[in-house]
Amino acid sequence: MKSDAVRGHLDGMILAVLERGPQHGFAVISALHARSGGRLDLPTGTVYPALHRLERGGLIASEWDSAEGRRRRTYRLTSSGRAALARSRTEWVEFSSTVGAILAGGAAT
Repeated sequence: MKSDAVRGHLDGMILAVLERGPQHGFAVISALHARSGGRLDLPTGTVYPALHRLERGGLIASEWDSAEGRRRRTYRLTSSGRAALARSRTEWVEFSSTVGAILAGGAAT
């Protein structure tokens, strides 16, 4: 799947991944890949800037921790992030229903 296809939806997908609990950046990338059935293979240059943008926006928070002798930043949802995820889900249902109807040649439901 082309990375252009996720444009506009990446933030919501990252929030959904973090809904299950705090994760470091590479784990977020791995979860996106796994939850997409391997169809999404997003580079770090796409995901890390999105994580930083979401943190600046107050939708996620981060802290440093150590694992296996290495320091890494772990990200978690904030209450604002949970609200944004709910909005993203609603917007996705409306968007996918509309596009699906158009591509199928029918009317949106």
